[in-house]
Amino acid sequence: MAKKEDIEYDDVSKIVLIGDAGVGKSNILSRFVRKEFCLEFKPNIGFEFASRILQVEGKMVKAKIWDTAGQERSRAVTSQYYRGAVGALLVYDITKRQTFDNIQRWLRQLRDHVDSDIVIMLAGNKCDLKHLRAVQVEDGQALANKEGLLFLETSALDATNIERAFQSILIQINHIKRLRALAAREAAAAASRRGQGTTVDVADASGSAKKIGCCST
Repeated sequence: MAKKEDIEYDDVSKIVLIGDAGVGKSNILSRFVRKEFCLEFKPNIGFEFASRILQVEGKMVKAKIWDTAGQERSRAVTSQYYRGAVGALLVYDITKRQTFDNIQRWLRQLRDHVDSDIVIMLAGNKCDLKHLRAVQVEDGQALANKEGLLFLETSALDATNIERAFQSILIQINHIKRLRALAAREAAAAASRRGQGTTVDVADASGSAKKIGCCST
């Protein structure tokens, strides 16, 4: 069996995890990439990122997932962190209303630093704690509809919808990249046609002019 780092892939997509500290971003990353979950909360220093290669609509895609790793308030989040991102998982904790109320702030920051066609998934994490719910499913769906986001509730603890969330983001990214490639090909073809111009036979044009002049006298 080939080693993970030896697997060939067709494309690379950078996806960022954003949201308040403690909503479960690091465990979402760990569950998706390593199939692991850590019950103990350990904020890290700097950014953390990991990758996983998976099949998306017949293509092998390397998903590079970036996590703020405790740097939610760092100014660096608004520069290096977002650079090159084509997808984002915007996470709140369904048991903490404030983390949901802060989503609009995170969304503004994200949209200020990325291309307008970035794919964004809103994720209500910790859905295994339904008995402690402070944010209803309908609230999350309504916000997603209003802002044009994908939406799922997830649980890094029991892996609910973790795979589905990233697959959904990557499928949408693939569609956008395919449309961009098609538009680029069409633009190149149009430019080529304009460059070729219209061919005129000078000899024929000259002869025609002479005939017209003769007949008009």
